[in-house]
Amino acid sequence: MNTTPARPLPRRRSVLAVGGAATAAAALAACSSDSGGGDGGTGASAADFEERGPITLAKGKDTTGKLAEFLESWNSEHPDEEVTLIELPESADEQRQQMLNNAQAKSDAYTVLGLDVVWTAEFAANQWVVELPEDGFPLDELIPSTVVTGTYFDKLYGVPFTTNAQLLFSRTDLLEKAGLDGPPETFEEMYAAIETLQEDDPELLGFGSQYSKYEGLTVQTSSLVASAGGELFDDQGEPHADSSEAIMGLQTVRDGFDKGYIPQEALTYKEEESRQAYQDGRLAFLQNWPYVWALGQAEDGSSKVNGKMVASLVPGFDGPGSTTLGGLNLAISAFAKNKGTAVDFIAFMVDAAQQKNWGLATSQAPANAGVYEDQEMLDAFPFLPQLKEAIDQGSSRPAVVNYGDVTQAIQEAAYGCLSGETEAEAAMTQLQTQLGELAEG
Repeated sequence: MNTTPARPLPRRRSVLAVGGAATAAAALAACSSDSGGGDGGTGASAADFEERGPITLAKGKDTTGKLAEFLESWNSEHPDEEVTLIELPESADEQRQQMLNNAQAKSDAYTVLGLDVVWTAEFAANQWVVELPEDGFPLDELIPSTVVTGTYFDKLYGVPFTTNAQLLFSRTDLLEKAGLDGPPETFEEMYAAIETLQEDDPELLGFGSQYSKYEGLTVQTSSLVASAGGELFDDQGEPHADSSEAIMGLQTVRDGFDKGYIPQEALTYKEEESRQAYQDGRLAFLQNWPYVWALGQAEDGSSKVNGKMVASLVPGFDGPGSTTLGGLNLAISAFAKNKGTAVDFIAFMVDAAQQKNWGLATSQAPANAGVYEDQEMLDAFPFLPQLKEAIDQGSSRPAVVNYGDVTQAIQEAAYGCLSGETEAEAAMTQLQTQLGELAEG
């Protein structure tokens, strides 16, 4: 068990909150007269955590089929405080919309909310979720970087249930052919290996990741900028998209497309398209989420890379890169009843025993640090040490209230560059202007 105290929780500021929390409130109130206002996470009345009774859990569709078993474990021990699952759509955008509708109606239908890690700022600034009592949860047992995703202005609004980080998947047979002793750590090293491999097999595709124009491209862009030592926003909410680091990060992938190290078809890749290309033996290297491992190791004939996979940290520039974190945080609706039960239920779900069981049952990355040292977990998922290191070094997508506008701007700029429509410096300069305008309200 990891009992190392979590580091102090840094602020996660909204673009709109910079210059005064009233700006964030006014901008978001323009979208809805019942938004609940926004005060940057300050000044809100304290929630009542004494009330107990039945609650609900509202989250996206349970594609694992295992959540009902975990809820039954709680319900069997708490017959007067049962949790009822409310399954929302599988699409993250539709989940957010239904939660937003519930909040604007000030409905108590949803108690515990399963929030994407990038929604914290929006939900906290609007007071749609309540500040949580830090002593109600085993925060010192959770990976510090995951706890940060649930904070806003130094206050806790969500507790990480699962986390996620991308890894680089390489083919061991091709590493040997390229003369490498292990997976490449930098883009330069990986591109050199691809060039060597393609001299022998011109049909082999090199590197693939998620470069289609959707949320995955924001993940990739944020990762590239962080790996280059930059940031899209600083901790004061000021954009830095036109920094030399940000331009270099995007330019490196553009170079990969221009020189054939990354196939043009990667402009259509989302998670599944890129995973399938790698699993079919067409790609030498793949950056993707850990779920790829189990599918790639399938022994039913569906994978051509079974027994030939190795996972490592994503490529960087002077060494291994930084991945953008994913995952799910559990928060409590400001309009819910029985918030005391909700606190205890969340604590139950992030307990080490439940985290291990969930990881084994679903292959999803737990937020509890100690689980990564469990031998049963290591036997099932030999890449856990690399995944834990990736999470420790991971970075977040922009923690902004108006995330929808920001991510769309990032996607447009990045796709324009990678597709050859604009050059990296021009794309990121224009993005800087857009983000600056969004920051001003």
